[in-house]
Amino acid sequence: MKIPEFGTNIELFNTFGDDFDRFAFPCDIRRVTAGHGGESFLIMGKEKIALYDCGMAYCGEQTAENIAAETDHLDYIILSHSHYDHMGGLPYIKDRFPEAVVLGSEKCQSILRKDSALQLIRALGEEARQLYVPDSEEPVRTDGIRVDVVLRDGDVLSLGDMTMTAYETKGHTDCSLSFYLEPPGILFTSESTGILEGKDYVHTPSLKSFPDSIASSYKCESLHPAYICLPHFGMIPQYYNERYFTEFRKECQSKTEFVRTMLAEGLTFEEMLGRYVKRYWTPAKEMEQPIEAFEINSGHILKALIRAMEEGDKKHV
Repeated sequence: MKIPEFGTNIELFNTFGDDFDRFAFPCDIRRVTAGHGGESFLIMGKEKIALYDCGMAYCGEQTAENIAAETDHLDYIILSHSHYDHMGGLPYIKDRFPEAVVLGSEKCQSILRKDSALQLIRALGEEARQLYVPDSEEPVRTDGIRVDVVLRDGDVLSLGDMTMTAYETKGHTDCSLSFYLEPPGILFTSESTGILEGKDYVHTPSLKSFPDSIASSYKCESLHPAYICLPHFGMIPQYYNERYFTEFRKECQSKTEFVRTMLAEGLTFEEMLGRYVKRYWTPAKEMEQPIEAFEINSGHILKALIRAMEEGDKKHV
């Protein structure tokens, strides 16, 4: 089944040339993404089938349709973390596959039990619906959003002929997990270790902790994966594997210096946020997330950077 591209950032999608297919997996993995937001993949083991992430709520029904076109049953639904653009489609997929067991981190399970978290997921989901399908009046659902079984660092999930090992990779959130699929050695990274936005630019969405994100990058790098699948992008060429984590850490340093300069100028937090958004928001980003979500995330990134610098300064006193 051919899944269409989303967004208009063709330059990004063609980062490695027109002949590179970022969804040409070396094993039976099928892309079932239905709209903007996080990618959704079916990992087809000989004994078990797992769905990796669910995408946004506004396209949840279509994601479920895409899955049903590939399989008549689903054993597992794996959540990389608790953000609305990666698990908003869960209620619609569970309608179609009620037997599927939802897996995620312990922190993710705890977050999704909070009414405040579900309210934010619904609010951001509705903003995305208004952006991408403005004629729709369907309410965004959050019923059934939960984690059934907790995966901890190092836990292994068997699909029969393949296994998925979960790794805590904090930084983007405290609930972020990365997964290493063996064989063939595919690492599904979390947003803690970046989002590719150009061959020479890796965005650093470290909402909670930049030191944790950097530690997560070294943790992932130490696995020496044969293949790397990035959130919001897909596969990168094998020759780029080693460079990727270096570029991520380089951008962490660049953002740190950017914020340090603004602090030295005596800017207020609101002034820094405005300058940050002006520097990093692009029309292409608008095709992948509402500006409201970007501004919220930008505020968290700034706070995480300031906190990291303050903690670093204390260590040198």
